Amino acid sequence: MKFTKLALSLTLTWGCASALAAPPTLPGLPQQPPRQQQPQTGGDDAAPLPPPSSAAQKLYSAAKADLLQVRSLLKSGRTQSSVGSGFLVGTSNLVLTNYHVVSQFALDPDTYTGEWVDTAGQRGNIELLAVDVLHDLAVVRVNRYGTGVFNVPEKQVRLTQGQYLYSLGNPLDLGFAISEGSYNGVITRSFYDQLLFTGPINAGMSGGPSVTADGEVAGVNVSKRLDGELVSFLVPIRFAQELLQKVKPDAKPPKDFTAIVAQQLLAHQKAMIDQLLATPLTLKAMGPYEVPVRESEQMRCWGRSNVKGDKPFSVDVTNCSMETAIFVSGSLQTGQVAIQHQYMRSTGLDALRFSQLSSASFKNESFGGYKDSRLTGPTCTEQFIKNDTLPMRAVLCVKAYRKFEGLYDFSLLIGSTDDGLMNLQSRMDARGVSYENGMRASRAFLQSLARGGKK
Repeated sequence: MKFTKLALSLTLTWGCASALAAPPTLPGLPQQPPRQQQPQTGGDDAAPLPPPSSAAQKLYSAAKADLLQVRSLLKSGRTQSSVGSGFLVGTSNLVLTNYHVVSQFALDPDTYTGEWVDTAGQRGNIELLAVDVLHDLAVVRVNRYGTGVFNVPEKQVRLTQGQYLYSLGNPLDLGFAISEGSYNGVITRSFYDQLLFTGPINAGMSGGPSVTADGEVAGVNVSKRLDGELVSFLVPIRFAQELLQKVKPDAKPPKDFTAIVAQQLLAHQKAMIDQLLATPLTLKAMGPYEVPVRESEQMRCWGRSNVKGDKPFSVDVTNCSMETAIFVSGSLQTGQVAIQHQYMRSTGLDALRFSQLSSASFKNESFGGYKDSRLTGPTCTEQFIKNDTLPMRAVLCVKAYRKFEGLYDFSLLIGSTDDGLMNLQSRMDARGVSYENGMRASRAFLQSLARGGKK
C-alpha cells in the first residue's frame, strides 16, 4: 500500500548519535546500549470540468485572502525546493501547515529557509514556532494577519458520515484551488487518528484547510492513497488545537528543531512498544512451529505460499507490519514495527541441499550498509541459542540514528536448527526505538517462538 505526502516534491516513501561502541548482546545477556502520477490532458473535445457548487464558490471567495503557499527555499540562490499550503488562523499572524511541508528548514536551517506567498502574490519570510511530528502539523509566524475566516474552534467539530467538506490549497503549484468531497469517518489504521476524505487532494495541498459548508475548519490536508481513487486523509483539527495552545505568539523561534523532533519520536516509540507488548503476542501455527504476530488496527498480517509451484521445496510466508510510519524527512520515515515468518520445507531435496538452501536464505537478509547518512552501520551479534522448545541461530543488529540521539533501528533474525528438511526463518524490525525498548521487543519475540505446542 502506498501513500504520498502532499507537499510538492515530498513523497512519503517512508541522525546526532556518536559512533557505536561494543556490539549488542542477545536477549538474556548483559546489555550495554551502543553509543551512539502524470497529469491527464484532454484534446479539444475533452469534456469540460463541472462548475463548482455555489457553496464552494462562496467559501473560496471568502477564504482566498487567508490562504498561503508555504515554500521551502535553498538559501543559496533562494531557489524553491518544495511547496505546500497553509492558512492564517483567525486574525492572528500564525499559520497552520503540515510538518512535512516545513521539515527541510526545521531540520537543516543552515541550508533551507521558509517563505510564504498569498493569492495576491505578496510574499515574506517565515518563522517556524512549533512542530508536531507525530500528527504532521506545524505552526509558523508570518508578517501579515488573517481576516478571521479560518477560526480554529475551541471544541471538536462534529461531523456526520457523508457530510460535505471543502479542501483548499495549492495543487501541484498550479495556483490556489478548492476541491469538494465528503467525510467518511475516522481512520484508525494509522497509529494516530486521521479523517477519511473522499475528495481530490493533490501534491502541494498539504497543510491547507478542509472546512465544512459553514466554514468551520474540520481538518488539515495531509496525504492520499496512490493505489485508490479519491482516498485522501486529513489531520483532525483537535490536534491543531492542542499544538496552537502550546504556542506563544511573541515567542522567539527555536534555531534548530532537531532535539524537539527527537523528543517527540522518543515519546512515540514508547507508546508504540508499550502497545505492542501490552498483551502476549498472538501465536500462529506454521507447520510444527508456533510464531508470534500482532494483529491490530495499526498492524496487519498477510500470507502467501508457493505450495503449488514446481520447485523441490515449498515456502509459506507471513508478513505483519504497521501500515503507517512517522515522516521525519524526505529520506527518513520511522516509528514502525514489522514481523516476517518464512516456513520452508523440502519436497525433493536431500538434507545437504536443503541445508544449503536455508543457509543461503538466511545469509541473503540485509541489515543496511555503512554509507547511510542517517544511520550508523549495523553492529551485529550472532549466537546459537535455545529457548524452551526450539534451538535457533540468531542475529541481532542495531543501528544508531546520527541526528537523533537515543533512537535506534533493531533487527532480529532467527533460523531454526532443529530439523534437516524444514526450516523456520523469522525476523522482527523495530525502527526508531530506544535501546531499552528495542531489547524488550527482541526478547518478547524470541521467547514466543516455539515448536510442538505451547511451552
